[in-house]
Amino acid sequence: QRCITHKMRNTLPKIRDKDKADFVTDMKAIYNAMDREVALANFDRVQTKWGKMYPKELASWENELSFLLCFYDFPKMIHYAIYTSNLIERTNKEIRKRLRPMNSLTNMDAAEKIVYLQAIEYNERWSSRVCTGFGDTLTQQALKQMFETKYPQA
Repeated sequence: QRCITHKMRNTLPKIRDKDKADFVTDMKAIYNAMDREVALANFDRVQTKWGKMYPKELASWENELSFLLCFYDFPKMIHYAIYTSNLIERTNKEIRKRLRPMNSLTNMDAAEKIVYLQAIEYNERWSSRVCTGFGDTLTQQALKQMFETKYPQA
């Protein structure tokens, strides 16, 4: 999955200032749609409206659209939590923050130990928290069914 937030951040510098507000509003209609079909219809509308002005930018979106919209495969209650990769990026940032002051580690094992300890700390910190939407019973059942279908037990 690609991060929609970062895709927008990469696209917006290429959009004229006078067009940005309307462009952003139109793009939000894609990733805030009720389902994938509506999102695709909204993307078609965006292409019709903006395609002649920004063909390269929209071609880039079209090439990655299946990856950008894969969050629609999951229950609606967790769309907001997974259409961006900010949680993953935050974790990676913390790991880099721990590794950077050490400047040079003696070997790969030392780096792996730092990453391991950071992961343990994150697990302890987050073990009692539930991300928005993931605590919902229907969401949990839907996710369980998805994983059981994808990874059947022998």
